[in-house]
Amino acid sequence: MKMSDVAKLANVSPATVSRVLSNPDLVSKETREKVMEVINKVNYKPHIVARQFRTKETKIILVVVPDITSAFFSKVLRGIEHVAVKNGYQVILGDTENDTDREQEYINLLLQKQADGMVLLTARQDKAKLEEIAEHFPMVLACEYMDGSNVPTVSIDNISSARKATEHLIQQGHTKIAHITGPINVVLGRDRLRGFQQAMMSHDLEIDSAYIQEGDFSFESGYNQMLKFLALETPPTAVFAFNDEMAMGAIKAVKDSNLLVPNDVAIVGFDNIKMASVIEPNLTTIDQPKYEIGKKAMELLLNLINGEELQKKKFVMKDELIVRESSEIVKNIL
Repeated sequence: MKMSDVAKLANVSPATVSRVLSNPDLVSKETREKVMEVINKVNYKPHIVARQFRTKETKIILVVVPDITSAFFSKVLRGIEHVAVKNGYQVILGDTENDTDREQEYINLLLQKQADGMVLLTARQDKAKLEEIAEHFPMVLACEYMDGSNVPTVSIDNISSARKATEHLIQQGHTKIAHITGPINVVLGRDRLRGFQQAMMSHDLEIDSAYIQEGDFSFESGYNQMLKFLALETPPTAVFAFNDEMAMGAIKAVKDSNLLVPNDVAIVGFDNIKMASVIEPNLTTIDQPKYEIGKKAMELLLNLINGEELQKKKFVMKDELIVRESSEIVKNIL
């Protein structure tokens, strides 16, 4: 599909199609909508004019998040925003609500050059497609990632950090350890499950399939999956949750069952969101350098926008286990 084909279908000149894509403010709203309707219908991608588009700056950065309600992303976004504003860019936020079709819609805005670059905090598109787009347009992945992809990426090592969280529970003397996973169709869910499994196997501990339940990131799913664990004939004595929100849901379920955290069930989360240090008991968790991840991702994106060749495309940031009350057994003082 060529630009001239789009022009014929929209009954306008190729120059008008070009203006709609590069300088939409110069085209009437009626004509713009007519042309965009055709572009979306035929899935036209203006790769052939990508080089021309690079010379026209919007001074806008598009940041796409999977769930804006998640407390985790606030500091990542702040890191992105601080670097962007310092360099004269505005940040526009797109929330996919974990919908891959919505993710594609935001990517289309980059293809139409309505932004100078994009930071994707979600990576659930086809790998080959994202790699093709990254060849033509400035794009950086942050937090989520794709195995074997050449798209510039900033993240932590989720496998080793999940292994670290699980080994902490093992060091506390637990052998019956459960895991509330993230959605398995998301790479972070698979990698943190893998880290949990590696820790258990390295200590020759049984991995009971009943002790692995899939959550959906939310407080409610953590609560419900914890109730499932407690209903087992032999409940686990410790739980590692995919994120802090599900871990806090698990703590609530233990309390509502008239049990104690950590004396009856020890719980570890992931992300170290602000509420982790506020909830009672305070939550043991893996701290991700959220602000630094956002800052580094935006710095890489600026390098790409400025036409610089990246000497390094993969950046693995350092995480840290933060030990708090939820995983250390409180001994009674006589």
